Amino acid sequence: MNAWLSQHGKAFSWALLRLTATPANTLLSLIAIGIALALPAGGQMLLGNALQFARNSSNVSATPQISLFLSLDADRKAVNDIATRLRNHAGVKQARFISRDETFKRMQSGENLAEVLAALPRNPFPDAYVVTPRNDGPAAMEQLRNEFRGWPKVEHVQLDSAWVRRLDAMLRLGRTGVALLTTLLGLGLVAITFTTIRLQILTQRAEIEVSRLLGATDGFIRRPFYYFGAMQGLAGGVVAWLIVLAISGLLGEPVAELAKLYNASVVLSPLTVEESAVLLALASGLGWLGAALSLRQHLRHAN
Repeated sequence: MNAWLSQHGKAFSWALLRLTATPANTLLSLIAIGIALALPAGGQMLLGNALQFARNSSNVSATPQISLFLSLDADRKAVNDIATRLRNHAGVKQARFISRDETFKRMQSGENLAEVLAALPRNPFPDAYVVTPRNDGPAAMEQLRNEFRGWPKVEHVQLDSAWVRRLDAMLRLGRTGVALLTTLLGLGLVAITFTTIRLQILTQRAEIEVSRLLGATDGFIRRPFYYFGAMQGLAGGVVAWLIVLAISGLLGEPVAELAKLYNASVVLSPLTVEESAVLLALASGLGWLGAALSLRQHLRHAN
């Protein structure tokens, strides 16, 4: 066990020494990797902030809802039965009851409808439920709407299908765009690591040959290069994280001022802890992959 740890410790030290031996080249490589990873990471940050704004906005709902309007003759028992059904339904995340009296009072507070409502002999508004589904996909919501229509004492079910489909399409477009950008620029990171490891192999070719003559195993020879690739990728991921953090700080005030013009409050948040961990892990993994591909290509003929 101690020998295994010693071997990995020496490989780690060698990789760290190689990274710091040529600081200018290393810095340029890390900047290139950081910029490549900062683009998809920044896209993910903006997408996350847009979703958070939609959830917190009073004018926009990130999760489309279904409105159930009961018939005017629905009594208290019918209202309670609908509440029980919604509470026990597997597809319903939350249901909010809006009484007809509450709706009438809210409408009376408006200047344009106050006189009209005062002239009516009785309250014309029905009791209603606003339902938030667990699955906000268009197909799932339309299925819920069709099911609710068959319930007793439910007069009308309202779902803006067009809005649901537009929102779903926008979210899928955003996620797909970030995924494609991550894939393309991730390949760029692998290419950078591939070339860097190749240069290291060419520089160390004489030492590698001597090590083989002395009986060194492939794992012993390859291990330092694996560490080098993973450490370079991880350092590039840290650079990308710092770039995204700087961008969120620089854009925070302009975005907040723009939101005020639309009577909204927006705080541009950086990457979350989970997103940051994924970024660093992905960067390190891609660096390791680039090293593995380079080793396979350039050490294959030396076996």
